[in-house]
Amino acid sequence: MHHNENINIVIIGGFGLIGMKLALKLLELKANVIIADISIEQQQNIIEILNKHYISYINKLHFYKLDITNQNELQDFLKYLGSNFPFVDAVVNLSYPRGKNYGKDLFDITYEDFCETVNLHLGGYFLVMKEFSKFFIKQGFGNIINTSSIYGVIAPKFEIYNDTSMTMPVEYAAIKSSIIHLTKYFAKYLKNKNIRVNCVSPGGILNNQDEIFLKNYSSYCINKGMLDVDDIIGTYLFLLSDESKYINGQNIIVDDGFTL
Repeated sequence: MHHNENINIVIIGGFGLIGMKLALKLLELKANVIIADISIEQQQNIIEILNKHYISYINKLHFYKLDITNQNELQDFLKYLGSNFPFVDAVVNLSYPRGKNYGKDLFDITYEDFCETVNLHLGGYFLVMKEFSKFFIKQGFGNIINTSSIYGVIAPKFEIYNDTSMTMPVEYAAIKSSIIHLTKYFAKYLKNKNIRVNCVSPGGILNNQDEIFLKNYSSYCINKGMLDVDDIIGTYLFLLSDESKYINGQNIIVDDGFTL
């Protein structure tokens, strides 16, 4: 990366919990941030936060409405980046596409439901990796950071969902484990291209979950249990920095020991 003022970072799914926090943190570090998200109407939320606390950074934030499952939209987005920024240092993919029946229990998921979510989420991540790889090859350098999950690494601990209405959908297991493997695939495929590809696998993030679930979940952790968004951000910042420039094809788990 170059001097902070000249860093341009794309956050796909930038209106999610992690995306929004990461965007604000990068703005504080004087980077230019391009948030690409399918729900562009949420930009008001971040603009309000900026107006209150970060007024001087507002001109460093850019918004783009993007559906990562649409190849034409993705290619248009890359054209937009190419004509509006001298280069793009990195793309962080935090998007979370899912089908209309997502979240059902295993035996209630139809073949169509399964395929729909896998196509949207894994297919979308594949497209982002592929199109940004081409863009970065042309540019001469790049950095792709994917987001998987603890459930891309281990089988679910189903017992933590006892007495709650929650479950861990099977599509999620298929998708998130595949994202970790595609991270390695792309990293290796891009040999000698000065592009690195890595992945972050967060544990559960606090977001008004059921008390019973929180207690069940925490019993598997070392110190804290469910994490706050702030606990995750540092890993993305590390992968965005030159301090990690020889970390390639890796998946970094941030979960307070849940997967142990």
